[in-house]
Amino acid sequence: MTRARRSGTATRPVPRPGEAPLPAPDAAALLRRHAADPVIGPAPAVRFGEGVWTHAELHAEACRWARLFLARRSVDRPLHVGVLLDNTPDYLFALSGAALSGSVVVGVNHTRRGEHLLRDLVHTDIDLVVTEPRHLPLLAPLADRLPGGRPLVSHRYPEAADPGADGGDDLDDLDGALDASTGRGDPGIEPGPDATWCLIFTSGTSGAPKAVIGSQRRLLVTGTRMGIIMDVGPRDVGYVCMPLFHSNALMVGWAPALVAGAAVGLARRFSASGWLADVRRYQATYFGYTGKPLAYLLATPERPDDADNSLRVAFGNEGNATIVDGFARRYGVEVIDAYGATEGGVAVNREVAARTGALGQAGPEVQVVDDDGHPLPPARFDAAGRLANADECVGEIVNTGGVGPFEGYYNNPEANARTTRFGWYWTGDLGYLDADRYLYFAGRTADWVRVDGENFLAAPIEAAIARHPNVVLAAVYGVPDAAAGDQVMAAVVLRDAASFDPTAFAAWVDAQDDLGPKWRPRYVRLLADPPTTGTNKVVTRTLVHEKWRADRTRGDPVFVRERGDPAYRRFDGRDEEALQAAFARNDRERFWDL
Repeated sequence: MTRARRSGTATRPVPRPGEAPLPAPDAAALLRRHAADPVIGPAPAVRFGEGVWTHAELHAEACRWARLFLARRSVDRPLHVGVLLDNTPDYLFALSGAALSGSVVVGVNHTRRGEHLLRDLVHTDIDLVVTEPRHLPLLAPLADRLPGGRPLVSHRYPEAADPGADGGDDLDDLDGALDASTGRGDPGIEPGPDATWCLIFTSGTSGAPKAVIGSQRRLLVTGTRMGIIMDVGPRDVGYVCMPLFHSNALMVGWAPALVAGAAVGLARRFSASGWLADVRRYQATYFGYTGKPLAYLLATPERPDDADNSLRVAFGNEGNATIVDGFARRYGVEVIDAYGATEGGVAVNREVAARTGALGQAGPEVQVVDDDGHPLPPARFDAAGRLANADECVGEIVNTGGVGPFEGYYNNPEANARTTRFGWYWTGDLGYLDADRYLYFAGRTADWVRVDGENFLAAPIEAAIARHPNVVLAAVYGVPDAAAGDQVMAAVVLRDAASFDPTAFAAWVDAQDDLGPKWRPRYVRLLADPPTTGTNKVVTRTLVHEKWRADRTRGDPVFVRERGDPAYRRFDGRDEEALQAAFARNDRERFWDL
């Protein structure tokens, strides 16, 4: 790890091959430059509700945080600060203070609980936790094992419903700690571009989250690249409504604004009902998303003036094509839905003719391979446009040209070895290439379903179910069959005031040309409260575990459709007892309890 040095005459770092030039020697130098600039310095950098902080004020706050972090450092490495906050200005102040001091911000996912949350804190060697009253209940069960001891609690941006929002508790107060830090002004450290700046956890939708290393170089290069893609300049305003512990909010939301000397408007958390009002209040010109937010926004009541807003462009990933197109039309926004992951590592060319379902055209270094690294044959499609040779063509997407911007997982040598085998970057994502090298995303490596001896992917079924006019969100996955293999199950969230018609839904499913008989869901669950990560990605492994079991599905109605039946019917207690008996008869009881 690069040691911090005191500031002096800085040498601009040489970009790596294929990398855009860095906008400054490091993030610390960039913050200082913006603060001193006669035009950028007094311009807004952060907006939150009615509050506004200029770039000069952002730097001043960063200096206070940097001094705090340096005072708390007690080991021979940079301080690791766990930030357990909503999207408040304190989050960006902490990141900026870490940039000036060479410290490391660990974005803590507030959807994690108990031992899982403790694992994240211990795994990343947390020295100090900064939080706010609303998240204290998450830490209370871990108090005697909490790394770094008592957390620093910010009461600076309370919500009325927060416990202890009046500051009346006796916990360590952030303001007091900031005021007590020794010294004044900028500590004058140049961490250098390769100093670790943040640890960003992957979403963990199919396994334990991994902490991706993000250097100052990585965020500045990504901010530069995203600024070019979205044409971000000093007058722009990014709307950051994805959680700042996630890569999208940092690399698509804040990093382009930081590089350009622009502003961001913060939403404490994503709200479909409050999104458009926020965009208009902040006069936001771009925003980032990941997962399902576009679908949630389209599910809100449509108004004739929806397109009367300041947004120019949205950038994200995992958007269904139908949803993306509908969102772009309704809100008058260019939507760039790209393939991407926290780790980076694979890029595709989108400056080609669009092809339905494709992410773009892959260069020669991007391959789809089997577990041994052998390239798989191209995809073939039937007359209805369905993938005809999934068993042959679907494999893991890799970059054979190297690991790209991926800088490794923190404290995880096994995952690093797996992800960088042969000197390639292995994405952990399934995909396939057609004859023209268009790349298609086919889900995560656990997203296979096997029905009656046929292997196929859940992602195309999910995309089809999501087209239903009453469905806001769909998750499709395999659940065990009582005899062998799997059955297809779909969990759906319906639009407000929509009802589920078992007969009409079955007829609609049967009418979809891209849903073959084995692909049609055997079970349908109406989700009241989907299990999601903090970035609105459905945690499929939780749904797989819950299956159709009444003791796990939290009262959600489940429907079943027997083979040959024209309609779904309610799956009740008698059905569950009969199914459990069938598992026992077939010596598959272990699958019942998985």
